[in-house]
Amino acid sequence: MRRTFEETLAELIRPEVESMGFVLWGLAAPAKGRKRLIRIYIDGKDGVNIDQCADVSRQVGLMLDVEDIVPGAYDLEVSSPGLERRFFSPEQLRDYLGRTVTAQAWEAREGRRRYTGVLTACFDDGFTLEEDGEPTTLAWTDLKEVRLVHEF
Repeated sequence: MRRTFEETLAELIRPEVESMGFVLWGLAAPAKGRKRLIRIYIDGKDGVNIDQCADVSRQVGLMLDVEDIVPGAYDLEVSSPGLERRFFSPEQLRDYLGRTVTAQAWEAREGRRRYTGVLTACFDDGFTLEEDGEPTTLAWTDLKEVRLVHEF
């Protein structure tokens, strides 16, 4: 199976981030315009602060320049996943059972592309939400984006 640019980049960056004491929560590197934007989300057991993000940015930026894996110019952003964090794999959802999440599908299913409900089950390839008392099971590969809904 062929890996995406983002998967290759994450594999390269993960050991560097982990050596600094953080978890690579996710990475997005859409190619838009002349410059590619690389967004890295890191997390720590006590969260992360702006100074830690800046340290990781410097370290990863140096490594990317040395490895020369990113074609052309790029901008690098490093941040916390935040309160309404995006999930990059079904495994990340396991710690959020009982919480509300929202999912956006690539294509409409029964006229719907957006689902919001309480996370009731997680699988290797998807999860189940309860929406208004009704279970909805979604396959990970059918989804464009999944995020936590922060409840104040």
